[in-house]
Amino acid sequence: QVQLVESGGGLVQAGGSLRLSCAASGRTLSNYAMGWFRQAPGKERELAAFISASGLITSYADSVKGRFTISRDNANNTVHLQMNSLKLEDTAVYYCAADQKPYWRGHSYYNSYGMDYWGKGTLVTVSS
Repeated sequence: QVQLVESGGGLVQAGGSLRLSCAASGRTLSNYAMGWFRQAPGKERELAAFISASGLITSYADSVKGRFTISRDNANNTVHLQMNSLKLEDTAVYYCAADQKPYWRGHSYYNSYGMDYWGKGTLVTVSS
């Protein structure tokens, strides 16, 4: 069992930056693919960013490409999401998730089925 706890959310002005962190306990994260999902009010949950267990493969939703960067620190059992040039439409609850399958399975798969373990989420609010 993996326990995930997100931190770093908050209120930021449009154009600003935030860095989300996800701390894991229970198991070492080095065997898991990791993702940051988000769910905006009235919208479906979507995969914003993915990183494979090895860290060699990353993938981003088109809406965040070039602005968000996912990274992992397996030694410290943490995953981060650096969010730059934030837009109003980035407002959402952001969830850290871990998948027992360490490789990439595609945005469609993750948007439909999610991952195996989830944090409780952290709220990011972007204001004008």
